[in-house]
Amino acid sequence: MTLGRSSIICFTATQQSEQARKFYQDALGLRLVEDTPFALVFDADGTMLRVQKVRDHHPVRHTVLGWQVGDIRSTIDSLASKGICFERYEGLPQDERGIWLTPDNARIAWFRDPDGNVLSLTQL
Repeated sequence: MTLGRSSIICFTATQQSEQARKFYQDALGLRLVEDTPFALVFDADGTMLRVQKVRDHHPVRHTVLGWQVGDIRSTIDSLASKGICFERYEGLPQDERGIWLTPDNARIAWFRDPDGNVLSLTQL
């Protein structure tokens, strides 16, 4: 058996479950499936996202979740209108919206959730 035909479940963590719920549900538009004592469970276009409720969380410096979007500029504008700020990284050439153009012409921008987890948008 291989996992090539199995669905992926994504995980991230929060110490601030109410803020995380509002962020993922209201700002990002994910459908809340369940709010348990252990996790917030969202449907991200058919992929389960479990935002684990933890007592101690130290966000990592790399991207933990990302979305492929059709129009990164309009997506950034929509999220920015909801108060989401996009990251700037020293030494990485980014445009006025924070978009980095990769060597293979993909466009990527990063933002953080209320717990400091790094999330991204990618337009191929």
